[in-house]
Amino acid sequence: MADRLPALFAMDPVHLPRLFPEPLMRRLRAVLDIDPALVAERYEGFAPLADAEVVVSGWGAPRLDAAALERAPRLHTVLHAAGSVKPLVADAGWERLAVSSAADANALPVAEYTLAAILLAGKGVFALREAFRADRSFALGYIHPEVGNFGRTVGIVGASRIGRRVLELLRPFDFRILLADPYVEDAGVLGAELVDLDLLVAEADIVSLHAPDLAETAGLLGAERFAAMKDGAVVINTARGRLVDTDALIAELATGRISAVLDVTHPEPLPADSPLFSLPNVFLTPHVAGSQGNELARMGLYIVEEAERLAAGRPLAHLVDGDLRWRQA
Repeated sequence: MADRLPALFAMDPVHLPRLFPEPLMRRLRAVLDIDPALVAERYEGFAPLADAEVVVSGWGAPRLDAAALERAPRLHTVLHAAGSVKPLVADAGWERLAVSSAADANALPVAEYTLAAILLAGKGVFALREAFRADRSFALGYIHPEVGNFGRTVGIVGASRIGRRVLELLRPFDFRILLADPYVEDAGVLGAELVDLDLLVAEADIVSLHAPDLAETAGLLGAERFAAMKDGAVVINTARGRLVDTDALIAELATGRISAVLDVTHPEPLPADSPLFSLPNVFLTPHVAGSQGNELARMGLYIVEEAERLAAGRPLAHLVDGDLRWRQA
């Protein structure tokens, strides 16, 4: 076992047992010389950093800034058991480090949540639930003419990693799919029609956000685009809260003309007196679309498999392109 790569964990320790349950931890320790009892929550004064060649990081990991990189002369690889790596490594680190991420593993539960929200929204379930709860009765056999998923138009904003998974999951259904993304040239291969964002919001029955959180995407959906949406349109946000002008969304929702499914908001958490908690046409969840519970082990599995590839001298399968990291969520 002397040839195992020296490594350390860096994350909030509370996540370690869910990311690496015992079978996965055994596999990881078979290829990395890593101690689950030593978890870096900060690098300053953390002596094992000096000898580490690999950092296995996760949510709550300290940033590998210039000072930390200087104290880690042997470090060459970061295996991140989570999604976005933008806050994880300072710019200088991208010149010397290979960074792998379990973002693909974290994308799946977000895409699954989104698919469920699209199907339920198309069926009118959120509004019908509110009506049923208020009336405590319904007309047996009544056909609701305004609902259904046959031929409904779904607009996907952003062919990100998650956006693409959503597009894959939508393929078996009878939807018309629109895609708005300035970096996509051929949406046909993704099963979608490429349109600009203004056309998408005007034509889609359901608008689902999957764009990254960048300066240019802040307030991507604002008052004008909400006003352009069809009566009865549904906005789904599982991306980042800043993509939406919250005040403009609240104002449009208050008219009752559109509805929303929101797993993320801006600010987050919302103030306790936010109208989003009480509006009947809002389905609000507390940022749970990403990996939760046993889903963390999927991210851990991705990292164990990457560590096995690294130890065997094989290319990493989930290497992050440092030049494109700014486009990640």
